[in-house]
Amino acid sequence: MINHVKEKLKKGEKVLGSFISFYSPNLIEMIGYAGFDFVIIDEEHGAFSHSELENMIRTAEGVGVVPIVRVSYDQSSIQKALDRGAMGIQIPMVNSQADALEVVKKAKFSPLGKRGVAYSHRAARYGKDAGESFLNDSDQNIIVLAHIETMEAVRNLNEIANVEGIDGIFIGTTDLSVDMGYKKEGAQHPEVQKVLSLLYRKALETDMIIGTVASDVNGIQESYKKGAHYVGVVGNSIIMSALESVVKDNRATKQAIHP
Repeated sequence: MINHVKEKLKKGEKVLGSFISFYSPNLIEMIGYAGFDFVIIDEEHGAFSHSELENMIRTAEGVGVVPIVRVSYDQSSIQKALDRGAMGIQIPMVNSQADALEVVKKAKFSPLGKRGVAYSHRAARYGKDAGESFLNDSDQNIIVLAHIETMEAVRNLNEIANVEGIDGIFIGTTDLSVDMGYKKEGAQHPEVQKVLSLLYRKALETDMIIGTVASDVNGIQESYKKGAHYVGVVGNSIIMSALESVVKDNRATKQAIHP
């Protein structure tokens, strides 16, 4: 069990992934063949059955892309994602040290956490992996990222990030801007940008792994320059933008031919 994303982050390398929020093993194959480091299977906003989630994770492994699950608010979501073979989890709305401790409790085995133990599931190769080696490998290789999406979380950043078992943070820029009251301007509002700068500065000062979301290549590069190590693009938005571009270019061509 080797998590190539976690290994790269330990070496200080930058990694790139893509969110996907609908059931499509084919799209995950394309993400892998395109060369992404990881895929974020989005249970928070997506719609997946447990078996579909497992198939998406299996597909990711087949094309060499690390499967990460952004879990839902269901109490069993962390357990189910990890038992199905997820190599990492992103947890929405971690607002306090108590929230972070609860995440670790669900994601890590005893003594650090209280994750339920079983060896009959897919992550343990249906019983082929068992005992101390499986438990230790799982705890060491799975990456756990806490979402910072509210001003409460910003104020509690150090307490959240310092919880043993939390590997880093993920800035949810859209949720943060809404929480701050800037629904119209979003993350581009100057006050939101000030908070984002503060988060990056604190992360750099404490050598904290920091992730965020980007909408395009420019956004990816800007995030890296600010100090992000782990960037996820929204696959749905990229696909939609590409489709709209085809229609727009086609209309422009038609007008040029038939003015």
